[in-house]
Amino acid sequence: MSVWQPSASIQQLTQRAQLLTQVRQFFAQRNVLEVETPLLCSHAVTDPHMPILTADNPLLGEQPYYLQSSPEYAMKRLLAAGSGPIYQLCKAFRGGEQSRRHNPEFTMLEWYRPGFDHFQLMAEISDLLVAVMAAPAAQQIAYGELFQQYLAINPHTATAKELEQVARQHIDIQMHSDQCDDWLNLLIAEVIEPKLGFAAPLFIYDYPASQAALAKVAMDANGHAVAQRFELYVQGIELANGYFELTDSAEQARRFQQEQQQRQQLARPVMASDSYLLAALESGLPECAGVALGFDRLVMLALQQNNISDVLSFTSDRA
Repeated sequence: MSVWQPSASIQQLTQRAQLLTQVRQFFAQRNVLEVETPLLCSHAVTDPHMPILTADNPLLGEQPYYLQSSPEYAMKRLLAAGSGPIYQLCKAFRGGEQSRRHNPEFTMLEWYRPGFDHFQLMAEISDLLVAVMAAPAAQQIAYGELFQQYLAINPHTATAKELEQVARQHIDIQMHSDQCDDWLNLLIAEVIEPKLGFAAPLFIYDYPASQAALAKVAMDANGHAVAQRFELYVQGIELANGYFELTDSAEQARRFQQEQQQRQQLARPVMASDSYLLAALESGLPECAGVALGFDRLVMLALQQNNISDVLSFTSDRA
């Protein structure tokens, strides 16, 4: 195929457009407001493992701007300003990712529900999948139960050495780490994830507190501190990541600082924390749940395609 041609067929792009319409109808019926926020921003996430793309300052200042990896921070500013429930279908960017399931420029569906917790939001996501891709109702499993079921180990109490031993039983790897989260993430991605969500979409909830990111933390029934977040898997593909959102500005500032320290340890440039987001939290973010869903992957699943290039007009290598 010549490189000037689209990577997806016109028929697939037509079906993609129909899915966009269905998603917008779903939220219109529920009185969720569609919004747009800037793609080019003065701040970015400080996650030390997230490759962020930079751009020239559009105001011709010295500080670079960033192509957003997610609209989350700006949407939370709208929530703090009183927007009520909102959603957005937008482009997002992450450097260096082009593979069967990744493209550096991709489409994200993100929404926030004031007054919802993460379990209510999981129910709404299940409704969306039923509406747009005729999926069966989603199932749920706690993170700890998942590891017990597939690997016979408690992820909340296991040491890094114990997790490493389990990983080496299943994966031929050269990795060395004394961090539990490194081994947990590896086991999820390489051993467990490919088996998830085939009978029905599957939510995993109650992640270790160390993986809270922007979620609240609470104690579970077994006395473990857990992050009130979830991830959604469909046919072995991670489709969505959601939180019962952290509203404490001081705790958010502490997590930003922790990420800056990790960036320094990894010899990565320190980036200024998003002062706009912190000010919005200080002003008062309503109790809410939010989720980011990979729209391109949703299209892949709905159209039964195995490569993201089959649902994009032009992938980044021919953009």
